[in-house]
Amino acid sequence: MHAEVGDKVVIHGRTVGTADRGGTVVEARGTEGPYVVRFDDGHESLVYPGPDLTVVRSTA
Repeated sequence: MHAEVGDKVVIHGRTVGTADRGGTVVEARGTEGPYVVRFDDGHESLVYPGPDLTVVRSTA
């Protein structure tokens, strides 16, 4: 899974009742991750891509 700085990511909830989380890639540390993501609530975290992560390409 490839993402670049500025791309949006969505991490889908893995259990019933768990909400999806969205954020923006602010740093890519490799061609296939991990990525530093700033989530919509302002929290930043190192994210390793997995089957529950979807990348939405930036149009800019």
